[in-house]
Amino acid sequence: MTPTTPSFDIAHLGHVEMLTDRFEESLDFFTRVYGLKLSGQDANSAYLRAWDDYEHCTLKLTRAATTGVGHVAYRCASPEALARRVAVIEASGFPVLGWVAGDESHGRAFRFTDPFGHVFEIYYATVWHRPTGAEVPALKNNASAFTGAAPRRIDHLNLLASDVTEFRRFMETCLGARVTEYIQLDNGRIGGCWFTVNNKTYDLACTEEHGRGHARLHHVTYATDSREDILRAADIFLQNGVHIETGPHKHAIQGTFFLYVWEPAGNRVELANSGARLILAPDWQPVIWTETDRKKGQAWGLKTIETFHTHGTPPTPTPKE
Repeated sequence: MTPTTPSFDIAHLGHVEMLTDRFEESLDFFTRVYGLKLSGQDANSAYLRAWDDYEHCTLKLTRAATTGVGHVAYRCASPEALARRVAVIEASGFPVLGWVAGDESHGRAFRFTDPFGHVFEIYYATVWHRPTGAEVPALKNNASAFTGAAPRRIDHLNLLASDVTEFRRFMETCLGARVTEYIQLDNGRIGGCWFTVNNKTYDLACTEEHGRGHARLHHVTYATDSREDILRAADIFLQNGVHIETGPHKHAIQGTFFLYVWEPAGNRVELANSGARLILAPDWQPVIWTETDRKKGQAWGLKTIETFHTHGTPPTPTPKE
């Protein structure tokens, strides 16, 4: 078979900037309830990370008049890899925004957009988290100490687009990503696509926009060590009055054990555990899921609830009668 291995110029998903119009409530949720660590804060943003994320920030929570995603960031494998990808992106025909100075979590970054308004950036120079005080881990190979059922690391995000096929071309061209699984609809369109830039099963998913929105976020996901962590988290969310949308359960696509909730501003977040599944084959061929497959529901038969297909952030206006 023809190798499908990506370029590996991109090392991994670095961070996601999430917008919130209820900043203090969102920050309380992500630190006290969801279990992320606050690495730093300025006038507009809080820099958050899971306990074993090596970078200063994997979720940048930013004050805004709306919700959704500010930008999606990937770290490159080297300064040379960054330069190579910038050249590819500039020649791709996709919209280019150019260089930005970065922030307290990383150095300068190159920004560009997909055809649906989502802003991406790639960078290399980053700030490694250096734990102090009570955050110093007992085990030196952990990035920091942790408490409760806190997630271990950032895992992936899901964006919405009106044309998943075109989004696939964007990811393959600009980030050198490869597709691991996708949904083939009866009408010929691709309903969803799962991408990886390394050997993880996926670090970004794109599914079809059903809410007439633009540049919307479906969800951001952090990974746990085990399914039991997610079961405990469900009780923690229940105790704190957090809206549990669906789960705990197991996805058919990618086989991920999941739990979805809405943070106070309405952004959907997930806790997930994919077990030990990796994509190691250099000639991996995408798994294709049909519309008939999807109508069977999730892995153990749970039907996908309607809001999972319609809710995204920012919200779209309700149609007038």
